[in-house]
Amino acid sequence: MSFSALNPRKSPIANANAPPKIATYEITAVILNPSPHSSNTIHLNKLYKRIDPVSAVESAHGRFSLADHFIVSKQSIISVSLPQRSYEIVIALNGLNQLGSRLQSLQVGQKVLVVSNPAIFRHYGEGAIASLSAAGFSVATCLLPAGERYKTPATLQKIYDAALAHRVERSSTFVALGGGVIGDMTGFAAATWLRGVSVVQVPTSLLAMVDAAIGGKTGVNHPQGKNLIGAFHQPRLVLIDPMVLKTLPPREFRAGMAEVIKYGVIWDADLFDSLEQAPRLERLAALGEDRLQEILTRSCEAKAHIVSKDEKEAGLRAILNYGHTIGHAVESLTGYRVVNHGEGVAIGMIAAAEIASNLNLWESTAPKRQTALIKKAGLPTQLPTGIEIEAIVQALQTDKKVEAGRVRFVLPTQIGSAIVTDQVSTHVIRSVLKQMEIS
Repeated sequence: MSFSALNPRKSPIANANAPPKIATYEITAVILNPSPHSSNTIHLNKLYKRIDPVSAVESAHGRFSLADHFIVSKQSIISVSLPQRSYEIVIALNGLNQLGSRLQSLQVGQKVLVVSNPAIFRHYGEGAIASLSAAGFSVATCLLPAGERYKTPATLQKIYDAALAHRVERSSTFVALGGGVIGDMTGFAAATWLRGVSVVQVPTSLLAMVDAAIGGKTGVNHPQGKNLIGAFHQPRLVLIDPMVLKTLPPREFRAGMAEVIKYGVIWDADLFDSLEQAPRLERLAALGEDRLQEILTRSCEAKAHIVSKDEKEAGLRAILNYGHTIGHAVESLTGYRVVNHGEGVAIGMIAAAEIASNLNLWESTAPKRQTALIKKAGLPTQLPTGIEIEAIVQALQTDKKVEAGRVRFVLPTQIGSAIVTDQVSTHVIRSVLKQMEIS
């Protein structure tokens, strides 16, 4: 038996209840040459629909003289609306400096445990601690080894040990300062320490910013599969500072673009079109600040909307697994050393698109458009060498999305919409994977 989880924006009934696709832009204008009648700093908090923040400030020209000069910073604030644990995603240049004040506004306890890895902490640990300390928090740290292969129960124990050593209490907060691995492990530790403490996600990779940090999925890997041990535990806040991407290794940036492309395929056709129009996608410097802001905002809006509709993946949220079914199998079978998560998702999206085409669900030209985007982002489109097709087929049976022994796939039906189905035969899977082998 199959079921589908359609993009609700395609449904008139769902559209009636869907919130408008607008982010709150919090504009801060700092006057460099203030006139006598103007204050030094003005904060405007309004709803804007993707307009130039300078225009927003100038619209309040009655507060300023024409001789005033401004530095304007834009913050996209996106709400994840849930019955019990609603929270905000804040996207702000130099947002790391706001960590302390943002945490203070949540009215949490004084003790904070910052979890990171040495490479990330070397760049951003001092700034994070300074911001927290300035806001009156008592800060302890826990550094974990970097890499997916360390996302294990044994590594998780280090967080528990640090929490115990620093007497972390139920009113305390864990802060995940890092990419998806750090975010997943810190979130799971927060879900289970003292039966649950607060967690704040401060993602430092593109992949974590647009996906892993949002939605409350936490966990660690089992030797037989990815994320088999975990829990849903929503963060109190997701604080995204695009500036930290400047130190992200190029390969990790490309990995994050896989998740961005995913949103374009399954949810946001306008985002897909925008990515097609971009001359290059494989490097941060090639995007420019405006396109990066659009990518981050639209991706986070998509994830927030889907999670708000289906917090624990009872239906709609399953479409976020597009590319992940085969992608996770490839990651696991290569020991998390050959293929990173984003690369696995890219490979999985290529496979899913071909499966959809084989089943006449997706028009024949659409997979080619997706493949072109994946190549533009510098991501793989073929299986890595040395991996057996039968091993992938067997690994699919341990996927956490299997129901009643049947593997479920997310398959696109058009750009911006997808379904979930268990009606994919092993024969079709083998045939598609065979075509993806490097000849």
